[in-house]
Amino acid sequence: MISLSDSTVPAQWRDWLSDTGSLTQRLVDACQGDFSVQILRQELHRPRLSERRALGLPARRLALIREVVLLGAGVPWVYARSVIPLTTLTGRLRSLAHLDNRPLGALLFSDPSMRREPVEIACHTGSNSQMPMALGDFQDPMWGRRSVFRLDNKPLLVSEIFLPSFTPYNQRLSFGYPRTI
Repeated sequence: MISLSDSTVPAQWRDWLSDTGSLTQRLVDACQGDFSVQILRQELHRPRLSERRALGLPARRLALIREVVLLGAGVPWVYARSVIPLTTLTGRLRSLAHLDNRPLGALLFSDPSMRREPVEIACHTGSNSQMPMALGDFQDPMWGRRSVFRLDNKPLLVSEIFLPSFTPYNQRLSFGYPRTI
């Protein structure tokens, strides 16, 4: 985990990485509503070791893994991976398994029971990145973050990696997000 005060975090990324609001809403604003979700994969699978640790899951426990690309104006901006333990997919939260191409962030931030744990920041490089092959090869480094969210006190993990084609961080935007270079 990297701290935002760490001098290795480029200034243009600090605002995006530290924002505790809805990334989905911020992306929608950045592309004036021309936003979409492309599902890469959604299936039951074993989470990675770091994901299991973040969620407190035993080694062999399955979870719903959802990998998507968030697109602004048709351009891939963010790769997102959600890990939803099966114990979370009960009661009213069963609907999380049927999001289709709807953004998870919109649901999370509209839920009054939602609590977000601290944001963890990471720099992803070819050596430590586990990006899906469907996304192709990207240049290093890519910055990302993850958080455990709790709905009805049930956990799920959301990781977001900003792709090289993401550029709103260096544009002067009319809706109040600062320009940082």
